[in-house]
Amino acid sequence: MLDMLLVDDIILRALKEDMPMGDLTPDSTVPVDEVCAANLIAKEDGVIAGLDVFSRVFTLLDTKVYMERYVNDGDFVKAGTRIMHISGNARAMLKAERTSLNLLQRMSGIASATRKFVSALEGTSSKIVDTRKTVPGLRYLDKYAVRAGGGTNHRFCLSDGILIKDNHIKASGGITAAVERARILAPHTIRIEVETESMCQIKEALEAGADIIMLDNMKPDAMKEAVGYINGRALTEASGNITLENAEIIAKTGVDLISSGSLTHSVKAMDISLRFD
Repeated sequence: MLDMLLVDDIILRALKEDMPMGDLTPDSTVPVDEVCAANLIAKEDGVIAGLDVFSRVFTLLDTKVYMERYVNDGDFVKAGTRIMHISGNARAMLKAERTSLNLLQRMSGIASATRKFVSALEGTSSKIVDTRKTVPGLRYLDKYAVRAGGGTNHRFCLSDGILIKDNHIKASGGITAAVERARILAPHTIRIEVETESMCQIKEALEAGADIIMLDNMKPDAMKEAVGYINGRALTEASGNITLENAEIIAKTGVDLISSGSLTHSVKAMDISLRFD
């Protein structure tokens, strides 16, 4: 479920950016009471995500708009599928068109990319998770889209988890010192994750009491050895240069989580069109 208060904030900022003083084209060419209809069509195969967001753009501009959905978030659709039918005030629909499509296309692109990773990991015990490598201001929607595609969310923000990475380790004086300080100051509900690059660091992180061990940029053989050494004493997360092509190989090392920034930082938007009747 989406928190529509957060969604409205994102949409209103986008609309203000797109038409800070109105939309000159429909306001000067289309009669104020003109009504029209349109169909939302998938132009390529993919997983749909963000229909509530798409719809909300229209209802914020026209409370009387009528929408009929034919698919749901998380559904895989083929090219040519009619996703939704919309009818309402023509000016409002023209103003909503680009912002609504931008959000829907991005979210569906993320969901589609995530679904491919989920399929690649099928039959293994590993889960695909996202990262904080999201577009500023759109993280809430990006993370939702990952879930719609079947993936799992990592931290939403810096405030909801402790992840001690290489620069934190250097700045704090080492893994042990960093974990010990974090354990004292962090609430008991927060788990501590440590990024490691070698068996030496893994051993130190375990001895310090880390709850999650990130195995960063390790080759599959080294990762498998690390997972065997950890042996369930902490959750394991593979990170760094994760691709669709190597995801299954990494999963077979036995890691619990596989994180990939590619789900959100460089995803291709799904091709979806709004065609007016």
